[in-house]
Amino acid sequence: MALIMTACGNKGNQFDATGTFEATETTVYAEHNGALLSLNINEGDEVTNGQEVGLIDTTQVWLQIQQLTATKEAYQNQKPDLQRQIAATRQQLAQAQLEQKRYQELVNDEAVPAKMLDDATNQVLVLQKQLDAQISSLSNSSRSLDKQVNASEAQVNLLKDQLRKCHVTAPIQGTVLEKYVERGEFVSIGKPILKIADIQHMFIRAYVTSSQLQNISLGQSAKVMADFGNKQKKEYEGKVTWISSRSEFTPKTILTDDERADLVYAVKVAFPNDGLVKIGMYGEVKFK
Repeated sequence: MALIMTACGNKGNQFDATGTFEATETTVYAEHNGALLSLNINEGDEVTNGQEVGLIDTTQVWLQIQQLTATKEAYQNQKPDLQRQIAATRQQLAQAQLEQKRYQELVNDEAVPAKMLDDATNQVLVLQKQLDAQISSLSNSSRSLDKQVNASEAQVNLLKDQLRKCHVTAPIQGTVLEKYVERGEFVSIGKPILKIADIQHMFIRAYVTSSQLQNISLGQSAKVMADFGNKQKKEYEGKVTWISSRSEFTPKTILTDDERADLVYAVKVAFPNDGLVKIGMYGEVKFK
């Protein structure tokens, strides 16, 4: 008790607030169902942003991609060659138009009866309608096949995205804090695989009173002191990056029962860590 009272009596001169050290922690979840074929990472390992740390079985997804790719190619091969398929009808129509023109000249010269010109004209009209119907039918068929090709392509892209999600990657650069599964286990979507923390850029969450709060602002410089025990401390230069907009009761772990009833505000002071400060350690802050 004498030591605690002495520390409380001197804290006003040595520091403005106390708290614990924290880091930005990110939990990596499985984004696909399957057996975990590899997880080449251990707790304490350093990882970089985007680094592949594990692989979920990709066999079924890969086979579905091959199947849909073949289906897409089949649809593409079924698309009609419009010009080739209407070439014969076009030729017949052109020949009929020549006959119509020849009969027109003969009728003008009164060399043949008008009925022959009427028959030639009807033949031209029939062939023109046949050509229009062919073009319409082949165009509709092509559009339908194009839609099926596009649908297959979309499904392939969806499967490729699932294939990408089978590769477990680190979303940030940091240190592996916890590993929740092992190689060979079956994982489902949403199952946590590991937790990563950026311990190079840490912060201390400290608590200040309302009277102190009026002298603290975002971006303000502060001195952060890590307490390693046995009076061993190390100082770091930090900056205030967050100030809570809501008051709370003083945490039980850092102040006496009398002070615990006071309302305080949480602040975060970020600083570059040299690897010595660990998550959960106690520290002190002196605002400049």
